[in-house]
Formats: sequence, C-alpha cells, structure tokens
Amino acid sequence: MKLDDDYDELSRGKYFTTAVASGVVIMIAVLLLVLIANADKLKKNSSASHSVSGEVTVSFSESAYSDVFHTSSSLTPADLDFFEMYPKDGETSTTDSTSFSVSTTDSSYAQPIDELPADDDPATDGNHTLLTYADGTEEWVEISEYIKRNNYDYTRLINEDGIMEYLDENGKIVSYFGVDVSKDQDYINYIKLQKAGVDFVMIRVGARGYSSGDLTIDDYYKDNIKRATDAGLDVGVYFLSQAITEKEAEEEAQLVIDSLRGYKLTYPVGYVMTYRDDANSRVETLTRNEKTMIARAFLKKIEEAGYKTVLYGSKVWLIKYLELSKIVSDFDVWYASEEDLPTYPYRFTMWQYNNSGTIDGIKGTVSFNVSFVDYSLK
Repeated sequence: MKLDDDYDELSRGKYFTTAVASGVVIMIAVLLLVLIANADKLKKNSSASHSVSGEVTVSFSESAYSDVFHTSSSLTPADLDFFEMYPKDGETSTTDSTSFSVSTTDSSYAQPIDELPADDDPATDGNHTLLTYADGTEEWVEISEYIKRNNYDYTRLINEDGIMEYLDENGKIVSYFGVDVSKDQDYINYIKLQKAGVDFVMIRVGARGYSSGDLTIDDYYKDNIKRATDAGLDVGVYFLSQAITEKEAEEEAQLVIDSLRGYKLTYPVGYVMTYRDDANSRVETLTRNEKTMIARAFLKKIEEAGYKTVLYGSKVWLIKYLELSKIVSDFDVWYASEEDLPTYPYRFTMWQYNNSGTIDGIKGTVSFNVSFVDYSLK
C-alpha cells in the first residue's frame, strides 16, 4: 500500500526529534558525571571564607546552603528577618546551623561604640548647673544665655586661715574680707575685728516679722554702725524682708533710708528676702514674678536715695525663686553658699561663704564674706 507524501514528512520529523532528544540526554549525563567528579572540591570552596576589600569578612557553613536551597524546605516570613542574623562587631552568631561572622578592619567602615559621641551630660556640658534643695533632692537646670556669667578664675581664690582672698595675675590680693552682724553677735570689739583682718562689715538694720508683718529695728543697729565707723571699717547694711507687695517693699526701703541719716555708708544696702518652710511665712505663697518685682521695688527706692545696692540670696533662691533676667542686669548680687568654690554661674560681687566663722573681737560665731569689688571706690 502506498503512503501519501504527508505521511513521509511526518515520519522524517519524528526520527529527527528522537535524535535531538537523545543528544540532550547524553549531554546532561556528561555534565552530571563532571559535577560528581568535582563534588569534593565544590564542598571545600563553598565553606571557605571570602574577603571584600579588607572591610567585611563573611563566612557561611555548608549547612547554610542546604537549609536555604533544599527543595523540601518551607520558608516563612520569620525566616526572612535578616536583621536578627547580624551579630555585633567582632561577635559570631549561630542560628540553627548557620554560622555568620562580621569583622571590621577599615576604620572608615565602622567606629567602636565606646568612641561614639555620648549623650549630652549636664554635669560636663558647661550649659547646666546643679541645684541642691533643702530636702537633699537635686536638679540640673540650664544656664541662661541672657544673664551675664561671672568670669572669676577660682585657681586664684585661696583660703588663708578662714579668710578668703582673691589674687590677680601678679599674686596681689584684690578682694576684701568682711563679716555680717546683728544683735545675735551681742557686743563686738571692732578694733580687734579690724586688727584680725576685717575690711568691711554688713550690719543688720532691721526686719519685718514672718507672720505679723511688723517692722522692727535691730536692737544693736545704732551701736554697731557707730562703733564700726569709728573703728575705720567700711560699712554696709542689710534688711530682712517679708514684704508681700511692692508697696510694703518701698515701706521697708524707706525705713532703711531713715535709719541711715547721720551715718556714712561705703558698702551697699543689702536686700534679704528670707525664706522659711513654714505655713505662717508671709512670702510662702508669692510667685516668682511677685518676689522679683518686690525685690526690685526695694532696691530701686534705695538707689534713688543715693545708696549702692546688692541682692542677697542662695543659689536655689536666686535661680528658682526669682526671675533673674529682670533684676540682675540692674543690681549686684550677694551670693550665699557654704562651699569650697562658688558654683553659682552668674555674675556676683560678694560671697557669703561661711556661716559659722570665729574671729577675734566676736565672742560667738559670725558669717564670713569676701567682696570682689571695693565698694568704697565704686
């Protein structure tokens, strides 16, 4: 039986296809034989470490390949969380059977953690100062850039037998030693005081009562100011305020002015708003702004009368209880703190550094002060 022409072409196509398929099978078989023959060599290469430009060294174990590429593995989103695989610099992390290590030899690639910039430390940044409250708690507060800082060089501040002295660059004493007194010191021998090295005294004029609000004159005021002046000492005075209004502050200032008639002052009039942790204290409920404006009212009236002025206060009082920017640009500060070196960051002209000093001429204790300004020449 004769086959038609279409059948002949189909037969020839089948023979050709079979030949090609056979050739492909033979080639695959040859490749498999080559791979098997080189299997050991491939394993060695796969477990070797590879370096990248001397910067990062990464090594994988053989099992890492089989875990990832094995056809029976089933990956989940958790398996793709690569960040958990990265160890810290110089450490080796092993998760299951995968070994992954990172080392840095190029300093431009990474910086050791201990050399990285630390968070701002208020104790060392130069922009904060520490406040210590009466109950022992502490607080770092930022130093205002709008209030003038003091520029004292405390390496020139020396304590000679309890007397604080400030030296200039040539070693010359450019400070003045003083005491502040009241009836609490009883009778004072001002001649002995002068011989003991005292340059000036700050004498209490009077006070306003903590709860009553009554104005009183210190019992020893007149005797102290007369005999201190007669002894040739420079004299200043101070008043203990409990004013709760600007009008009361002006009333206190007027009392001081009236009490100074007939006496010559060479040192300033100090305004002291004392604070007591007492519910009966008149100033207890005042705001910072109210305290500030009351202090300004007193000091301004004293200045208008022709006297020099100074604002007394501790570090906490000055910084936390007053709005300094509204007052220290116009008036000097008499800083009060018993510490080896002053930590008050702003400008001050006098420092009360010892509240229990002893000196010839006074039977009991007395507060010691150093003035960085010669007010007799100011």
